[in-house]
Amino acid sequence: MNRERISRIAHTDHPIKAPLDDTSVDRLLAAALPRGDERVLDLGCGTGEWLLRALAARPGLRAEGVDISEDALRQARRAADDRLVLHHQDAAGFASADRFDSVISVGATHAFGGLLPTLAAARRHLAPGGRVLIGDGFWERSPSPEAVEMLGEGTDLATTVDRVVADGWTPVHGHVSTRHELDAYEWSCWGSLASWALDHLAGTGSTEALAMANLRRTEWLHVYRDSWGFVSLVLARTPGED
Repeated sequence: MNRERISRIAHTDHPIKAPLDDTSVDRLLAAALPRGDERVLDLGCGTGEWLLRALAARPGLRAEGVDISEDALRQARRAADDRLVLHHQDAAGFASADRFDSVISVGATHAFGGLLPTLAAARRHLAPGGRVLIGDGFWERSPSPEAVEMLGEGTDLATTVDRVVADGWTPVHGHVSTRHELDAYEWSCWGSLASWALDHLAGTGSTEALAMANLRRTEWLHVYRDSWGFVSLVLARTPGED
């Protein structure tokens, strides 16, 4: 079973692939799309859940999404209308002559090599006065060597925000995922995967899926649950930095 299928099953009951509840998602979108008629781009859109949520609530919105996964884009197309344009390519290399009022990239900084490279990519696509919605992990407490090996180097929340500000951005809204959101996300992902495996014991991939669910749940509980956090920021360019 490939990673895309595992991810699709794991996110059955949590289509936003980040530790955020519905209220948090709506508030972040409201801050990133204050008018409601913006043109928005999602770099690393996956199945397009952020864009679909935004489009459903804003009839005047137009959206584009970029992702390397053909399967994820196929799912997005099935749920989309003609206001959503999707591009099958590497988000880091995406080029467009257009500029966007809002650029989204939540949980996709690995595709660009980190938080600041993701912001650099977003800046290339951002219209003057536009806003960026970005989400990434940080260390709430000093991580174990095992956690760093698993999730990579990182910084605490204050240092993360300081680096963003030093890069020429001003936060206009932010949300730190709560313990409830973090736990609900992990329980949902690995519970959904385990449930699917138990319902398909005679089918191909069930043994692998169950093993993966058990492994990921164990890693979360024993390695990074008490140290890892997630922050979502809505950013505008600092005057004089463009």
